[in-house]
Amino acid sequence: MQSSRMDAMHQNHIIGFEAIFMTEQWRDDLATRQGQPDADDDSGLTVSDRPASDCQIFDLSWLGLIAVRGADAATFLQGQLTNDMAQVTATRTQLSGYCNQKGRLLASFRVMRIGEVIYLQTPAERLPELLQRLRIFILRSKVTLEDASHALMRIGIAGDQTESLLAEQGLSLPAQDYDLSRHGDLSVIRLAGAIPRAEILGTGSAIHPLWGRLASQTMPASADDWRRIDIQAGIPAIYNQTADAFIPQMVNLQRLDGLSFSKGCYTGQEVIARMQHLGTIKRRMYLTELTSSSPPQPGDELYAPSSVSQQPTGRVVDVVPLGNDRYLLLAVVEISAVAGGAVRLGEQGPELQFTEPPYGFPADL
Repeated sequence: MQSSRMDAMHQNHIIGFEAIFMTEQWRDDLATRQGQPDADDDSGLTVSDRPASDCQIFDLSWLGLIAVRGADAATFLQGQLTNDMAQVTATRTQLSGYCNQKGRLLASFRVMRIGEVIYLQTPAERLPELLQRLRIFILRSKVTLEDASHALMRIGIAGDQTESLLAEQGLSLPAQDYDLSRHGDLSVIRLAGAIPRAEILGTGSAIHPLWGRLASQTMPASADDWRRIDIQAGIPAIYNQTADAFIPQMVNLQRLDGLSFSKGCYTGQEVIARMQHLGTIKRRMYLTELTSSSPPQPGDELYAPSSVSQQPTGRVVDVVPLGNDRYLLLAVVEISAVAGGAVRLGEQGPELQFTEPPYGFPADL
């Protein structure tokens, strides 16, 4: 038994080393392609090298991945996350939140099942705290949690020709957002956004050659470009600066099918259910743009003279630059303050104008 366990640990170490090596290889490839400037174009490719496809390719290693294994994995997560784990299947992923006992979000996850393993994806900066906290609640459950960010690699594709590019590689883009298709060691998830978008997960030995083939037909893009698509789609992320700041309904998780009100108990459920059933949602998440010489950050406070309290009217959830000191934001704001106008970044900052996210708000919310 001891020998078998040591063999497994040795194999995991080899896989982890291979994945780190593969990650560095494709980052070197990305840097090389971005280092070929053309005088008339800022895409990073010369005219002769520019791909015919309109698609962008993304290194998603800035997103972390927790692997949840064991006979009790789904049962354990059912008692921790805001969504119904019974809905996570071999072909269906979901958004879900992880809250403290006060119902405040510590993480927002993309939850997926690949083989016998359930994976939780969230910004990598959150993983150390989340792993430490989740392990406290394992108790006697047959569950193991580990950082799988290097064991299962992730890349993204976005653009109108995403489906055809994947088809050329023998990969199918699922028809519905958040559905998953398996192709040997590779998994493809269709994600929400204004343009077709896919995340591809797999072992280093499967992802690296795929990256090489796709890179010749796509434009390299950054983490900010990927986050911009998420923000435009109204999909929140929780960072270190915003952990413990929002109840799920504030970031519209119920509008993104990230909340279940029928699954039973989970950490923070009483607060979340009470807010929903009493109809006391006073804040929700909006889209906005601003011009500022100082870059806004997640967690920055918003203020308005019409606020009913002396507390901040809202907070920035996520932000990406648009160029020329312009920024695109998701922000949680008091509904009444949005109606009253004059909401500012900080007490003296630029004034913000808000729009609903693409999924909108029902009349009764």
